[in-house]
Amino acid sequence: MNAREPGAQEDKFMMCPNCRREIAEYSNFCYFCGSRQARASAVPGAQKRLMRSSTDSKIAGVCGGVAEYLDADSTIVRLVWVIVWVFTGFVPGAIAYAIAWVLMPEAPVPVQVVVTPPPPNSTPHPAPNS
Repeated sequence: MNAREPGAQEDKFMMCPNCRREIAEYSNFCYFCGSRQARASAVPGAQKRLMRSSTDSKIAGVCGGVAEYLDADSTIVRLVWVIVWVFTGFVPGAIAYAIAWVLMPEAPVPVQVVVTPPPPNSTPHPAPNS
């Protein structure tokens, strides 16, 4: 049964402001172009998920995922992580990072949308009769 048919459960959708395609209302990122959706956090009932970033990763995407979850800059999160890692000892920091790497699911990779222009019409238009 299609979600748009009468009697089906109504799914809520929104439009991506970047590529103008319809995506689920609770999405943080567009499935098609990968752009961040600003309105997703304002949707009542929508939950953020702590996931490893698939686009903003240096080692495993843990700091990038935490930055996306907190709506912060990933460089700041990485700097704070290194400072905490140095001051608490290298072994506990490495263990905590490894645990986060294993426990946090990886975010899906954004889909690249390739738009190809239609081929030019090779047949000449007939001259108008006068």
